[in-house]
Amino acid sequence: MIIPTANRLQQVEEYYFSKKLQEIRRMNASGDDVINLGIGSPDMPPAPEVIDTLFQSAKKEGNHGYQPYRGIAELRLAMSQWYQRTYGVVLDTDRQILPLIGSKEGIFLISMAFLNPGDKVLIPNPGYPGYAGATQLVGAVPISYTLDAKNQWQPNWRFLENLDTSGVKLMWINYPHMPTGALAKVQTFRQLIKWCKERTILLCHDNPYSQILNPLPPLSLHSVPGSFEVGLELNSLSKGQHMAGWRVGMLTGNSSYIDAVVQVKSNIDSGMFKGIQEAAVIALQPNSSWHNSQNRVYGNRKALVHQLMDLIKCEYEIDTAGLFVWGKVPDEIDTLLYADQILQEAKVFVVPGQVFGDQGNRYIRVSLCVTEKRIKEAINRIKQLQNAIKA
Repeated sequence: MIIPTANRLQQVEEYYFSKKLQEIRRMNASGDDVINLGIGSPDMPPAPEVIDTLFQSAKKEGNHGYQPYRGIAELRLAMSQWYQRTYGVVLDTDRQILPLIGSKEGIFLISMAFLNPGDKVLIPNPGYPGYAGATQLVGAVPISYTLDAKNQWQPNWRFLENLDTSGVKLMWINYPHMPTGALAKVQTFRQLIKWCKERTILLCHDNPYSQILNPLPPLSLHSVPGSFEVGLELNSLSKGQHMAGWRVGMLTGNSSYIDAVVQVKSNIDSGMFKGIQEAAVIALQPNSSWHNSQNRVYGNRKALVHQLMDLIKCEYEIDTAGLFVWGKVPDEIDTLLYADQILQEAKVFVVPGQVFGDQGNRYIRVSLCVTEKRIKEAINRIKQLQNAIKA
């Protein structure tokens, strides 16, 4: 390179899944047939009418120009109506909703809008790696707070009450939780809102999994009084509507917070393609039969993944939400070495829990975004590997 990279890159590595997917592509190119049980990218398409809307919209001459930074009015209205139907939350269509190019964009935009170098950010451990990555890229300092199975992956209140929060400006939460699938709880949200208000901390809830295999009614942070004063919520069409590659998300919250994020967003992108926005409007319409059919598919896959977990002698929870199964491995298994072994020898990719923080050291995560046929094949391959090791 003719110049050195920015200092901020010394604080972060290339995203784990970016590197791993490159490795899997190389393996497949050399003739391997890797079964990818690692990524939460839905393998099924959106509802047919969503695809048809994109096709029809793309044929319209006037739809290919720049679009409003805050998204088209029809999309904001559809998002508002979806929030009211799904969570019972009423939002101001013009002031409390911001369409995003995927909720991952929102994590970075929020970090850019509210964090200065040296500010501290509370990050769940285990948790989505993107929170820490965005924090470090803007020069802030990630501070992990522990989640564990004993506490049903909810915050440890004794730890939080005793935590020195001087310099802490923002806190990330995520329920239903990724990677564990732990469910959202009204009491958790109520306590966090009170705790953050007392300490003037912005509470940011990442909520993409609430409609997937959720045994409870979907819950929003905004379902709880006081959230708009201290909280923002991200949501996404990537998981529940099977539009991961379309990149459609949303940010909801107090208009003053939304306005601050728009200041950043308007300097980074120039709006979302109108055809995708119009298709997203359709994707957000009531379609319980489609959602129920998708959840039946995921439920069948989940039962098979439980068989895979049983084969490895993992401990796991049954009543979880989202696109993954989180399993605790036997004490004699090193998760990093085991995940690499089954990738190299069985050609099956599962994610070692360390990727999500050191609280994941004894766990693996398995995705439901693979057909039943491929999950059964993965089970057979791991059985063959186990038999070979015994022999």
